[in-house]
Amino acid sequence: MQRTAMRELAFKLVYELEVQKDNVDEQVELFLESNEITDEKVISYLENVVKGINKSSEQINELISKNLKENWSLNRIPKITLSLLKLAIYEMLYSKIPYKVAINEVVELAKKYADEASPNFINGVLASIVKEKGLNKEG
Repeated sequence: MQRTAMRELAFKLVYELEVQKDNVDEQVELFLESNEITDEKVISYLENVVKGINKSSEQINELISKNLKENWSLNRIPKITLSLLKLAIYEMLYSKIPYKVAINEVVELAKKYADEASPNFINGVLASIVKEKGLNKEG
């Protein structure tokens, strides 16, 4: 399975967890079962992403909040958009995926799953984070 397809599955799982706020381990297990995912590489990737986002959720939420325009808060962001932001931030900061790849992939997912304003919104927030973290200075 290609990384893009794995990322789309990760987004769906992150979104489910964002909506349901259930036990992460149980939710991952149910997700794998219901999507008939047996590939160990895919399972490992999904578990790493979800557990990583969960473990770093406070820092990720703070980073998103800090990079929103005035009069915006996390509560105001649609769950699909928030899930995509969390996935991209996790990949850029914790998985060391090149920021251009992470941003491009989630913007494409936003075009597919979110409302029409989301791709630009996501791009703006992530560009601000890239600048803040100095990710655009990397080789």
